[in-house]
Amino acid sequence: MGFPFPDPVLIEAEVFTELPKAYRRTGERSVWADKNRRGAPTDSFLEGPSFDLEGNLWFVDIPFGRIFRASPDGAVDLVAEYDGWPNGLKIDANGRIFIADFRKGIMRLDPATGAVETVLGDADTESFKGCNDLHFGADGRLYFTDQGQTGLQDPSGRVWRFDEASGRLDCLIDKVPSPNGLVLDTAGHTLFLAVTRANAVWRLPLSQSERVVKAGLFLQFSGGRAGPDGLALTANNGVTVCQTGMGLVWVHDALGMPIAVVRSPRGLGTTNCAFGGPDGRTLFVTESDTGTILKADLPVAGHPMASGWGAGWT
Repeated sequence: MGFPFPDPVLIEAEVFTELPKAYRRTGERSVWADKNRRGAPTDSFLEGPSFDLEGNLWFVDIPFGRIFRASPDGAVDLVAEYDGWPNGLKIDANGRIFIADFRKGIMRLDPATGAVETVLGDADTESFKGCNDLHFGADGRLYFTDQGQTGLQDPSGRVWRFDEASGRLDCLIDKVPSPNGLVLDTAGHTLFLAVTRANAVWRLPLSQSERVVKAGLFLQFSGGRAGPDGLALTANNGVTVCQTGMGLVWVHDALGMPIAVVRSPRGLGTTNCAFGGPDGRTLFVTESDTGTILKADLPVAGHPMASGWGAGWT
C-alpha cells in the first residue's frame, strides 16, 4: 500500500538577487562567526526576509549587524549598520520595521535615518536568552522566539507575546529545545513553531484565555545539519518550512501533507522565507551559505503578513 498522498512537486528555485561584492566582508572576522561557525570564513549570513508596503524586500545580516533592502528589480541597498546581531525582521501594518536581535532583544528601525532603537530589551529585568524570529498577529501583537543556545541538552527556549500598546509581556511556553520561526494560522487560534534542534514543527493551540494548551508535534523532519528554521503560511492555512542544512523549503497543506518542495540551486542554508509577487505565489528565500536571495513560483499563494506584500508588485 502506497502513501495516502501524491509525491510533492519538486520545484527548482532560481536566484532573485545576491549580496553585492561591495557589501561582503570577505576576510573579516566576526565574534558571531567565531562562536557559531568555529571561526569559518563568513562574509555575511542573511536572514529575516520581509516585504514592506512598497514591495521592497528587507533582510538582515547577522554577524555584521546590517539591515538591507532589495527593490522589486533586485537592487540591494544597505539601510542600517549597528552594534547588534539582527536575526529576524518583520514589518507591521503601519510599515514600522521590527527586528529580533540575538544580543539586544526586540528593536525598531527608522528606515529614513537608519537609526535602531530598543523596544523591549528584557523581560522584567531578566535578560532574554537570544531573540531569534518574530511575527505580528492580526491584532498587532508581536510574537517572538527566545532561542539562545537551547537545544536537546537544554530545552528551555521560550516563546513570548508582546502588546506594545499596554506593555504587557506574556511567556506562552518555556520548555522548547531551540524555538525558531513562528507563524499564526489565519484565524489566530494556532501558533506554528519551528523547533530546530528537535528537527520538528510544533503546533501550539491558543485557548480563549490566550494560553497555550495541548501543545503537540505537527511535523517531524530528519537528517540535515540543522533543522526547520523560518516559516510562512499559505492562503489555505498550510505551513511552509525552511529546512536549513538541507537546502530545501517544504510546502504543506493545512493537514501537514507535503504538496511541494523547493530546492536551492546554491548552498544548503535555506534559513527563512516570505511570499511575494503580483499574486502572492512567489516564495523568496534567504540562502545564507552563499549570501543569496532565491525565488520560486508555488502552486499555492501565501497568506498576507501584517504589512501586506503586493503594493510594489505590479
